[in-house]
Amino acid sequence: MVKPSRILILALTIVCSSLAHARQFQSSDVETPDHPAVRSVAFMGELMRQRSSGRLWISDVGASDHNSEIFTVAQLRTGTLDMARLNVTALHGSVPITVVPTLPFLFASVAHRRRILDGPVGAELLASLEAYDLIGLCFYDAGSRSIYTPTRAVRTPADMKGLRIRVQTSPVMAEVMQALGAIPVPIPYGQVRARLAAGTVDAAENNIVSYHASRHHEVAKVYSLTEHVAPPAIVVFSKRVWDRLPAEDREIIRQAARDSVPYFRKLADEQEAAARVALAGEGVQFVTDVDKAAFVRILMPLYPKLVTVPRHRDLIEQVRAGAE
Repeated sequence: MVKPSRILILALTIVCSSLAHARQFQSSDVETPDHPAVRSVAFMGELMRQRSSGRLWISDVGASDHNSEIFTVAQLRTGTLDMARLNVTALHGSVPITVVPTLPFLFASVAHRRRILDGPVGAELLASLEAYDLIGLCFYDAGSRSIYTPTRAVRTPADMKGLRIRVQTSPVMAEVMQALGAIPVPIPYGQVRARLAAGTVDAAENNIVSYHASRHHEVAKVYSLTEHVAPPAIVVFSKRVWDRLPAEDREIIRQAARDSVPYFRKLADEQEAAARVALAGEGVQFVTDVDKAAFVRILMPLYPKLVTVPRHRDLIEQVRAGAE
């Protein structure tokens, strides 16, 4: 008969071994806690916890982070932050290939965008991050971005002339707005509402869910459906942290990220429909008679200037072929 003391020692050994391999992760996100992206990262963390028998979890999703996403990328690359959900535009300065999915009017539809991100082009984009000390896990397709202002409707490119518009810190977005005759003003996301209210910028642009969740509609009630770009968000891990994890844990995390994508898309679709109704009820004017063809004529010729690497240009053609 095994002595009770030996059973206790064995049990303690198993517990200590489990604890020794336990790991909690800190994430970051500029969006609010109820945003689909933040909720989806939390869901990913729950999948990690379940599939690791409680060893792995995301302790903090980092919602409403006031740091700029550019700063967050630097934290990830140095290993001072474990992971983050970012707009892919935050990677333009460090990972040139990420310009491709942010090009204006690249995707023909939501279905086209999701098909591309789920396929070989998306896989290549994610894999490219490793050379820059990042591990790309999955995309959350964040929806098309449109322009909103306190009073001015934007129906044609002429309506953009002289408009001081907040843009993400990205040379691509600056080029896009300059081509339209606007004045791009890079501002961290957390400052946009205050700057619109103060009148130090005339406009901003974002997808409908973020426009509503950030309460920007309270200070900018005219939302013009230009739908000029649809840059995806991306869930990224620090390579320095990743390289210290056992292969088993990496696979758990990678698969949990992939499995969070359908969850995100369901939430995003539901929240976009709900946001449209809520915004209309709060007096937002949706401008639908936008001359998109005029925007396309100005913006699509920017592609050769924005994308110069031959392989990256090949990816553009693959994306376009995928619309058929």
